[in-house]
Amino acid sequence: MGRGGFKELVVWQRAKELAVLIYKVTNLGPFIKDYALKEQMRRAAVSVPSNIAEGDERDTDKEAVRFFFIAKGSAAELQTQAMIASEVGYLDPQTYLAIDKACVEIGSMLARLITSRSRTFKY
Repeated sequence: MGRGGFKELVVWQRAKELAVLIYKVTNLGPFIKDYALKEQMRRAAVSVPSNIAEGDERDTDKEAVRFFFIAKGSAAELQTQAMIASEVGYLDPQTYLAIDKACVEIGSMLARLITSRSRTFKY
């Protein structure tokens, strides 16, 4: 709630690290020629920590939760895109598994954050 402490949230830290990884991975190999998938993955990856930060800066928990849900959706979107990239041969199995695991963990962390922040209001 406008605390300015989003950088201290472990989920934000993990999401930002994942976004940096996505930028590095999509700057290599087959991604260079597939602009559409590269940009889609980058947008989804950046959306996760961005929405966590924006939500944490909002004035109410209800507003924050809305942005945390968007971040959670973007993590699932990125997870799907990574699966597709893996299946078409753009990601090696180890990199794909690392991205997939990070998306699952971030999604779980966001679910817990949503539950915690939702206790202060009714839908």
